[in-house]
Amino acid sequence: MKLFFLWLACIVLFCSCDNHPNPANDVQNAPKSQEKKEPKINALQIPSGLVDIQSIDSSIQLDLKYASTDNFLHEKLYERLTTAYLQKDVALRLSLVQKTLSRAYPGYKLLIYDALRPVSVQQKMWQALDTLAPSERGKYVSNPKSLSLHNMGAAIDLSVLDAKGNPLDMGAGFDDFRPIAYPSLEASFLKTGQLTPLQVKNRKILRNAMQAQGFRQLPTEWWHYNACSRAEAKQKYKVTYTENDIFTIPSLKSN
Repeated sequence: MKLFFLWLACIVLFCSCDNHPNPANDVQNAPKSQEKKEPKINALQIPSGLVDIQSIDSSIQLDLKYASTDNFLHEKLYERLTTAYLQKDVALRLSLVQKTLSRAYPGYKLLIYDALRPVSVQQKMWQALDTLAPSERGKYVSNPKSLSLHNMGAAIDLSVLDAKGNPLDMGAGFDDFRPIAYPSLEASFLKTGQLTPLQVKNRKILRNAMQAQGFRQLPTEWWHYNACSRAEAKQKYKVTYTENDIFTIPSLKSN
């Protein structure tokens, strides 16, 4: 009888082991989880000819004023534009400016305030100065109907950082519409003491380096330089109308 019960216990134990689930089989047979691919938001689609200036010369620094509220409108005008784009030939010339500056003043670096600017932003800036006559407005912001060289990546607003990383004192800030910011009036302001010799010297450091590479300064803004004429730019370069010309938001529909 004892032998019978021992035989029965062995049978029960065998059946129990045979029916127990195998964790390894569970892992192998489990359905693979479907990974959802998140669409890339704000993917870049840089228009032909434009480049990121820092991909050409990483020593050039950025402080994009219209990507912040530190501008004459006191509002952020760029939603996604956070780097400086220029036409490649313009960027290469600007890199030569940086090299010239570094040789003459070791540690000095160009500081870009604005480069490529969509026409849609140009329109906002133009409208913000609607209390001025169009002829006066044109001294500070180009009429969007005629386009700006900024709209084609052929103009730069910039300053210079010293070896300690501080912007040079130019006697007037960026987006300062007062006559004291006019390069054309520097001599008279120097005579009256409203500009110091050092402030004028600092402006000339930037001006001489830029002009040596063919950049042309506006007579009303110490910070603004054009790479060529507007007529030449319209023949050579494409116009960026909105930030959507630079960024695209793909469909959010799942595949």
